[in-house]
Amino acid sequence: MNNKLLERWAPWVLLLSVVIVWQVVCSAFQVSEFIFPSPLRIWEQMVEFRGEILKHSWRTFWVTMVGFGLAIVVGVLLGFVIGSSRLAYAAIYPLMTAFNALPKAAFVPILVVWFGIGAGPAVLTAFLISFFPITVNIATGLATLEPELEDVLRVLGARRWDVLVKVGLPRSMPYFYGSLKVAITLAFVGTTVSEMNASNEGIGYLLVSAGSAMQMGLAFAGLVAVGVMAMAMYELFAWIEKRTTAWAHRGSHAG
Repeated sequence: MNNKLLERWAPWVLLLSVVIVWQVVCSAFQVSEFIFPSPLRIWEQMVEFRGEILKHSWRTFWVTMVGFGLAIVVGVLLGFVIGSSRLAYAAIYPLMTAFNALPKAAFVPILVVWFGIGAGPAVLTAFLISFFPITVNIATGLATLEPELEDVLRVLGARRWDVLVKVGLPRSMPYFYGSLKVAITLAFVGTTVSEMNASNEGIGYLLVSAGSAMQMGLAFAGLVAVGVMAMAMYELFAWIEKRTTAWAHRGSHAG
């Protein structure tokens, strides 16, 4: 019980410690807020500009969720295709790996030409940067199905489709939720990067505007807003994972 309590509070204790040290250093050395604002100054800017921050945060949130939703649909379908066929795995996986190595920020100018300034490029950037982990984890979960288990099921009369859907997909769920926790943070990165270059709304736009006006406290407040949204979604998926795939984590509760 004590260990669980420590694990639950450890991130918050660490965060509080970092903030305290940060504030002490900024105050002791009188660091200019134009160089590195203190946590107190960031908080003041968050309170002062809370309306603007909330407005831009909501824009970034719903755009990210749309792109992330597309990433889930495409990632699951493509992962199922790749993981269920050795030929598809051999043909598609190397190409996807090469595509994933491309910097997604480089796609933003192209997306602007195709879709104009606005939500379109941000949605697609969030999608492009987040669908790969989902695809890879679904494919891995299906491709690592033990041949012996599959042979036994086939002998018992199960078809290839039955093995994939009734055994392969449930076994892939821990991989799937693990990929969601990674992909959602990447989706927020993609949206923010796109908004910095191709939008007049959102946290990315706020960061550029605040930086141009030398309001570094406001810029850091925008970063905090993105971090809070990403962490909240991460915790949501972790909570869902624990309640839907408890069988995959039973070993962690021993002792």
